[in-house]
Amino acid sequence: MQKKIENIINLIKEKGIKMVDFKMVDINGQYRHVTIPAENFSEDTMKSGIGFDASNYGYAVVEKSDMVFIPDPDTAVIDPFCSIPTLSMTGNAMIIDNPQNRPLAQYPRNIVLAAEKYMADCGVADTMLVLPEFEFYLFDQVGWNVSPDNISASVDAKQSYWNSDISGDGVIVPKQKNYHIAKPFDVTYECRSEMCMHMADAGIEINYHHPEVAASGQFEIEPQLGKMSTMADATMWIKYIIRNTALKYGKTATFMPKPIYGEAGSGMHVHMLLLKDGKPVFSDDNGYANLSETAHYFMGGLLKHISSLCALTNPSTNSFKRLIPGFEAPVTVGYATSNRSAVIRIPAYAKAPEKRRFELRNPDATCNPYFCFAAILMAGLDGVKNKIDPHANGWGPYDFNLFHLSDEEKAKLQGLPTSLDEALDALEADHDYLTAGGVFPEELIKNFIKSKRAELAEMAKIPTPAEFEKYYNL
Repeated sequence: MQKKIENIINLIKEKGIKMVDFKMVDINGQYRHVTIPAENFSEDTMKSGIGFDASNYGYAVVEKSDMVFIPDPDTAVIDPFCSIPTLSMTGNAMIIDNPQNRPLAQYPRNIVLAAEKYMADCGVADTMLVLPEFEFYLFDQVGWNVSPDNISASVDAKQSYWNSDISGDGVIVPKQKNYHIAKPFDVTYECRSEMCMHMADAGIEINYHHPEVAASGQFEIEPQLGKMSTMADATMWIKYIIRNTALKYGKTATFMPKPIYGEAGSGMHVHMLLLKDGKPVFSDDNGYANLSETAHYFMGGLLKHISSLCALTNPSTNSFKRLIPGFEAPVTVGYATSNRSAVIRIPAYAKAPEKRRFELRNPDATCNPYFCFAAILMAGLDGVKNKIDPHANGWGPYDFNLFHLSDEEKAKLQGLPTSLDEALDALEADHDYLTAGGVFPEELIKNFIKSKRAELAEMAKIPTPAEFEKYYNL
């Protein structure tokens, strides 16, 4: 640690850093931050940390809410969006105690680290690699109003089909025809390329970026596989880069799962695999889709707990407006190879033993990534521990398009929750797999459910424009 602290101090001097920014994470997975002048940064800053009030971050703690944030030097990166040279770090929250501070168990980063330790203690694996796919929209304009006399929202993307009669250059993308479309229709290419360069500068390696299906400005950036706790940090930084780079180009970025009615929604599909002593745990040449028995049990755990998982992987009311048939979004509890209609998809292109994996397709980027990734791991480990066979439980494999089944056949399938309320009910009833090993504190789950139920109650009181269309003249 001493060597790392010295490296940070030397970096500040070499790069002419004027400010040091500490980025913390609240219960909803949003950055908060505190900044100090670089001349005030010292070895004591790294050891004693920065004080903050955890109650303002959404954490309901029995102890006093005064906490201390301890920066992690491994996360240090120069912030490309600050005109004043600024070094940014994230880290962990600690409870002030005697004789020694102890980790705040509810803090998201501590939870993901606890989940990794639990995995190692179980002996199943020592490393989980994840790859979250980031789908998002880039708009030229967005506005909304929720007041007694005006309830409205509007967005615009200049290349969208709805601008065909006013566009002066004719660069218009037809509805649902944006997938991999090239210039001149791909009007945000440079913006996304710059996003990827900022990610590379932060040590986040990128596989590719491209236009997604929705013609109204939907895109995707996919990073490479990384260690779960590292990728949780990277997810926060990726979202930060996407939003800030978009603003530089006069755009606004959103990870809302369903910002436009009738267009494709944005998910955050999570690919995953396990390693033990550097060797793949999920690979088996003789298994279905070349996946091992452990991989199938892991999938079984995910499918068994998928309803309660949705409360953490899809924690917004808008999330469930995406999880509907017809838009390549998963709606069926099951697994299959190369089939986007099942909640677990096994990519056929991942042929090398060290790359064999599957993806969970229901998550979206409104989640707290630390909670999301840790919960996925805990559900999978529960499946391994209890040998939950997805095939024996009737969850597949579904090697056919589930959207093409008859209504009678579809009725036999188990579906995902259709609302946040339903997912919270499931989490309330099914969360022992999360609290195993003390990874997710019981008080955090209760507080999370309470907070989300209050959010639901607030949303339920607000009329929508669609209700005016439906009921105004009845």
